[in-house]
Amino acid sequence: MNVSSVGKKIALVLPDLRAGGAERVAIHLMRHFLAAGHRVEFVLMRKEGQLLGDVPSDVPVIDLRAGRIRNAVCPLIRYLRRARPDAVQVSMWPLTVAAVLARALARSPARLVISDHTLLSKHYAGNPRALRLLKATMRIFYPWADARVIVADAAADDLARLSGLKRDSLEVIYNPVFVPEAAVHPVAKVEAQWGEVDGRILSVGSLKAEKNQALLIRSFARVRQIRAAKLMILGSGELEQELKDLARSLGIGDDVQFAGFIADPWPYYASADLFVLSSDYEGYPLVLVEAMMCGVPVVATNCESGPREILDSGRFGRLVPVDDEAALANAMQAELEHPTARDLFVERAKELSGAGTVDRYLELLLGE
Repeated sequence: MNVSSVGKKIALVLPDLRAGGAERVAIHLMRHFLAAGHRVEFVLMRKEGQLLGDVPSDVPVIDLRAGRIRNAVCPLIRYLRRARPDAVQVSMWPLTVAAVLARALARSPARLVISDHTLLSKHYAGNPRALRLLKATMRIFYPWADARVIVADAAADDLARLSGLKRDSLEVIYNPVFVPEAAVHPVAKVEAQWGEVDGRILSVGSLKAEKNQALLIRSFARVRQIRAAKLMILGSGELEQELKDLARSLGIGDDVQFAGFIADPWPYYASADLFVLSSDYEGYPLVLVEAMMCGVPVVATNCESGPREILDSGRFGRLVPVDDEAALANAMQAELEHPTARDLFVERAKELSGAGTVDRYLELLLGE
């Protein structure tokens, strides 16, 4: 890293700081940038979200008070003219487009790096109007950014098809993951939550349709017929009651624990025997890599995109077809019965999402 670039002001622009993948990546970036001697500001459409507590008190959080994307352009212009950041990193379409437009209208010299964190064709598959708008705005505005980051190769291929942008104009940077030093050891409180069981199965993610926790619960019911295992799901969302009802209807209501949103999931990773990702689609599932960083064996659906790349087509964990209840149950049972060596997962996670990923973001932001 060029030390002459130390001391720059970097703005991280997001809709809010809810506990999503892009938001957690921004927190990682903040910590790394601060440690490197830079100044960081969060610029949010709405100053809200579970991760606000992770922002140090001396890091400014600017509230644009913009309920909709189109209302964010003018406040962003004012921010760029007033604060004069050296670099701006913006996450998630269509806020990325608003930022490109705002920088141009503000005549700001700041370098602009935009990033997308999911498989966009799947994410907007049920909204043809949004998909048409996405295609048009990306094709027009994305070339104006200094760099365009996407979190996985399959997601980059998808974005290139949608937008008509050249594939080599998109840079793939896997999401960074850094494990707190104390994270490798479970704590007594978490141990007590598991109780005496034959297999601790963990899943982490928002309770929404694309995460398909219903598949996980149905598959777990099959595993539960064989062994006295327990499933713990960390996360909150609109489907919580529906998923609880499903578990009860399958006779496993007492064996599935919904722990809600957990600000510090690391002790849960450290205590688990198995981590399961049951999604229909992903961008780059940060939780999968976090589990691997803690040496937890993993089973994941072979969804677009992310899991296949992370697990190298099954070399570093078990992949099963999407929405295949029996296959997921069999893989879970097989991994509990014959777990893969934990060191293998740690090595793979560090290879993909170590400090080098954040360094690359910084290089793009500083033009190095």
